[in-house]
Amino acid sequence: MPRYDFRCRACGATFELRRPMAQANDPAVCPQGHQDTVKLLSTVAVTGAASAGGAPQQAPSAGGGGGCCGGGCCG
Repeated sequence: MPRYDFRCRACGATFELRRPMAQANDPAVCPQGHQDTVKLLSTVAVTGAASAGGAPQQAPSAGGGGGCCGGGCCG
């Protein structure tokens, strides 16, 4: 189940709730009982695709490519 972060406007507390995606935008009550809360945007770090061994793979080096921006097809 996804985790959503919220902040209470009344007391400034930041808290998280686990709820189904269908309820992602439902109102949340802070642990202190305040109703005036906002859902925070979460950041996700993506460092690269993992190989079968779980290690991140490097991006392809320059020189290859396609289209009009480096593939050598346009003159």
